[in-house]
Amino acid sequence: LAIKIPHNPTADRRAAVGESLREQLFAWSPAEAVAVACAVLYLLLAMRENIWCWLLAGISTAIYTWLFLDARLYMESALNVFYFGMAIYGWQVWLAGRDDAHEMPVTTWPVRVHGIALAAIAVLVLGSGSLLSRYTEAAFPFVDSATTYAAIWATFLVARKVVENWWYWLVIDVVSIFIYWSRDLELTALLFVVYVFMIPFGLISWTRSYRGDARAVVA
Repeated sequence: LAIKIPHNPTADRRAAVGESLREQLFAWSPAEAVAVACAVLYLLLAMRENIWCWLLAGISTAIYTWLFLDARLYMESALNVFYFGMAIYGWQVWLAGRDDAHEMPVTTWPVRVHGIALAAIAVLVLGSGSLLSRYTEAAFPFVDSATTYAAIWATFLVARKVVENWWYWLVIDVVSIFIYWSRDLELTALLFVVYVFMIPFGLISWTRSYRGDARAVVA
């Protein structure tokens, strides 16, 4: 008698995901690989408050600008133009904040400022999300808008060395994982998983730096 092996949809799904990951990995161009490597190195250096993180951010965003233009993803390309400008701005701010013995100090902003920023983001999300849902075939118009505007604000906070930026990035990256995974971009989703695991170390490092600077001022 033939033994009928029960169908296992979970195993099929895992196999499909594995095959998709392999295809995406081999589909990476050298330029995209460099952009990803620079993005990871940027985060590592930013965690250590190393000003050279902005150079790597500039390289990564410049490559992504070109890649998205070539793919006709014009809004994503425009966003990376903004990130490139923020890389220049961040370099200048961190450089100006240095003295002979110390890097620019980490700071913190009051809850009121973050409340105003979140309210402004909510208004922008409602506006752009409504337009995208009405006039485009965007998969997640409101969620995508929220992560985009929040990322712009969080990048500005990094440039100003505000410790709360890490909390924004934690939420943004967790949401991005689910967005990319649902769109079958498993490799990009896994990259953001790496970011999520790195973020707490950045938060701890910057918090320690902020408290150390505060004690030095008191002393």
